Amino acid sequence: MTKKIILLALCSMLLAPCAAVEAQQPGKIFRIAFLDASTESGSAVLVEPFRKELNKLGWIEGKNITIEYRFAEGQPERQDELAVDLVRRKVDLIVVAGVGPALAAKRATTTIPIVMATAGDPVASGLVASLAQPGGNVTGFSALASDLNTKRLEVLKDAVPKLSRVGLLLVPVARSGEDLRAAAVALKLRLEEIETQATAKSLERAFQTAKQKQVGAIMTTANRYLLGERKRIVELANKHRLPAIYTQKAFVDEGGLMSYGVDYDDLFRRAAVYVDKILKGAKPADLPVQQATKFEFVINLKAAKQIGLTIPPEVLARANKVIK
Repeated sequence: MTKKIILLALCSMLLAPCAAVEAQQPGKIFRIAFLDASTESGSAVLVEPFRKELNKLGWIEGKNITIEYRFAEGQPERQDELAVDLVRRKVDLIVVAGVGPALAAKRATTTIPIVMATAGDPVASGLVASLAQPGGNVTGFSALASDLNTKRLEVLKDAVPKLSRVGLLLVPVARSGEDLRAAAVALKLRLEEIETQATAKSLERAFQTAKQKQVGAIMTTANRYLLGERKRIVELANKHRLPAIYTQKAFVDEGGLMSYGVDYDDLFRRAAVYVDKILKGAKPADLPVQQATKFEFVINLKAAKQIGLTIPPEVLARANKVIK
């Protein structure tokens, strides 16, 4: 009996490395899906750091992975259809950007791993049971969107001291004004919520409405729809000489005035690390949802000069980067 036990133990030890190797499946080309609510051109700025990090980790497209991209083109009703199609194609893992695509992917599958590159509050959204123990097949990263909305309003008030009325651009499917209403009252600001679609005509009307409401500045909230139209939004803000604060540096790269928010490049790089772990055998349920740890405040003095705004020195001193 003792000999049998020893023999079984030895077999287990010998087979364990084989099991680990099998989990990684050398030689297999894994199929990764990337599901996004925005457009291909609008998301390129975030896809690039994700792909570069995968390459650093040894995942090369065409060699051991393929990536299938699906973009809802600003049409939220398409997200479920795209997610179902990806599941039908039997992809090995789905990367999502935003709560909407994450929910669509979760509705489509309970078995294929889902990695959130960014999501506002995945617990409140019902994506995971908790940050520490997500459970199920979803894990990834949270962008702390609600807390940062309030902080952006505070920064805008400091940058434009005489500000009394702020226009908040909102996409109906991604409303997030509750936290800002209380913050506006505390800062003695009037918040004008302006609904818009992520289209050129709708954005033009939104800025006309902002001028009619006599707002002194504009701010956006973090959502994938407006990111895809960032160039147009920046052009309209500058055209109407409205100071504006945006959710990420990509807006400033297009000539925008200021951005304060999560370093999204960092989040997408970290998402690639989670993809690496899962493809090597880790389970999403065992990987805690992590919150953003890197933030950036960028000011574009060229844009400030263009609209005739002088930003106080104490605000400039707080910026991570000042473009002159």
